Amino acid sequence: MKDKITQEKIEKYRKITSKALKLAEKNIAKGKEQEAREIVEMVSCYLKDSEYFEKKGDYVNSLSCLNYAHGWLDCGARLKIFDIKNSKEARRILSF
Repeated sequence: MKDKITQEKIEKYRKITSKALKLAEKNIAKGKEQEAREIVEMVSCYLKDSEYFEKKGDYVNSLSCLNYAHGWLDCGARLKIFDIKNSKEARRILSF
């Protein structure tokens, strides 16, 4: 069953990505507000797209959207657009 995309898997990763987005929004690095806004907008759009595809029963594209959304957040953290400390919680949430 590991190689199957299920609704449960989508829900799990959507929850992780949504938490990571909230964490990122609360930790925008000073002087990086414009870059952060762009990333947050992209992540939000991909989260909505994921829901759209899930409702259509297209689980592959739904999960793909979540992967893109989380990738944007990871990139923002690595580029220090989000001031994410190396706490266990941040690493756990930002690690997909």
